[in-house]
Amino acid sequence: MSAESVDARTSTMRWLRWVALAAAIAAVAVGALLGTRLGKDPTLVDTPLIGKPAPELSLPYLEREGELDLASLRGRIVVINFWASWCVPCREEQPTLVAAADAYGEAGVTFVGISYQDQRKPAIGFLDELGRGKGYQYVTDPGSRAAMDFGVIGIPETFFIDRTGTLVAKITGPTDPPLLASTLDDIQAGRQPRSRTDGPVQSEPS
Repeated sequence: MSAESVDARTSTMRWLRWVALAAAIAAVAVGALLGTRLGKDPTLVDTPLIGKPAPELSLPYLEREGELDLASLRGRIVVINFWASWCVPCREEQPTLVAAADAYGEAGVTFVGISYQDQRKPAIGFLDELGRGKGYQYVTDPGSRAAMDFGVIGIPETFFIDRTGTLVAKITGPTDPPLLASTLDDIQAGRQPRSRTDGPVQSEPS
């Protein structure tokens, strides 16, 4: 086993141990919240974009001037997560995403958070409360054109793009440490990851 493989395995194990505690804390907090409009939509199907080039978009940064050109990330694995401050399951998965961005950044993985139908102030407040991942790119989606191009129905939804710019997997609903780690490990190893399309999502503020 190469030194690079050992370092990657050590980094992943260290992340999994840390995020298990964070995810447990988040789950308790989310469980205390009632009255949300959550559900499993039986019409959700695997996105037809799987296996095709990811949409090429330039999106304004949430907290600074300028735009992020998704095409500029070609050559890296890209995790695109649609989220909002009003989305309860987004709160559940945020610790996992933050920890993963910190753990996988040096392995050539970039996380992009696209704020979905949200206002700038509450979106930033969400990040202030729940954290920002190292190297995580947070952008907005004027007119919801990115959501339309990716076929977003409800949030959270997470899309995975390989180093060639091909969309290779999708997670509907909040992700968790084992699912996120296994998906990224498959992509890094050149294997086809499985998509999950039956997780709970929220389509609008409750």
